[in-house]
Amino acid sequence: MTPEGHAGNLEDGGSAAEPAANERSLWQSFKTKGSAAARSKLFSLHADFARSIARRLHRERSRGDIEVAELYQFGYAGLLEALDRFDADRGAPFRPFAALRITGSILDAIPHLSEVLEQISWRRRVRRERLKSIAEGQNANQAPVERLAEIALGMALGFILEGTGLFSAGDGEAASPRPAESAYDTLAWKELVAELQCELGGLPEREQSILRLHYLEGVGFDRLASAMGLSKARISQLHRASLLLLRKRMRERGHFRMMR
Repeated sequence: MTPEGHAGNLEDGGSAAEPAANERSLWQSFKTKGSAAARSKLFSLHADFARSIARRLHRERSRGDIEVAELYQFGYAGLLEALDRFDADRGAPFRPFAALRITGSILDAIPHLSEVLEQISWRRRVRRERLKSIAEGQNANQAPVERLAEIALGMALGFILEGTGLFSAGDGEAASPRPAESAYDTLAWKELVAELQCELGGLPEREQSILRLHYLEGVGFDRLASAMGLSKARISQLHRASLLLLRKRMRERGHFRMMR
């Protein structure tokens, strides 16, 4: 199946063959009621389509000086514009309409991206945002060493999520390598990741959506804010709270107890 044919469904157990009526229902809810939740779900449904266009343009237009993850963000911006402008009542398919805006958004951005190569890369920038998000929630009464360890633990949890391969493997990028010292080490790591994915799937819908879109789909805080109709500061707060909830679930399984 080509990337353009993949729905990029956020929900576990979902399928690209889901009845078209489901999407029509989302469009109706978004356009007639202004539902932010429906808009977010439509964004998630078509995010992989935006990434597929970004990857193609990266191959065709990049000289190796731009990260494909940078182009994803402009593809998401074009997708969000298409969601807001699309008239679902006309009966025309959404993706051909969206492709023009996604492509235009990316092509407009490429020349400007080449001018800021000296600036911080997307990956470093987004990880700095994560660090700020996690650090802002620390208890000021904790000892400095304890606060530092809690921050490190939150970042490590994010790195594990990012390294599960659900985002990277689908985008032509290798997940961060993790050398295994032994067969037991490999098995233990796989079990940890499996349990983490299980707990992620059991989170409330909003918290699950934030972590999946950010860590598994590669959506930055700015685009998350636009997709969910919230401020970037609020997304940062919800990101921190979602990580804490996931960490609590994992601690109940016996993981991440080095701080206690």
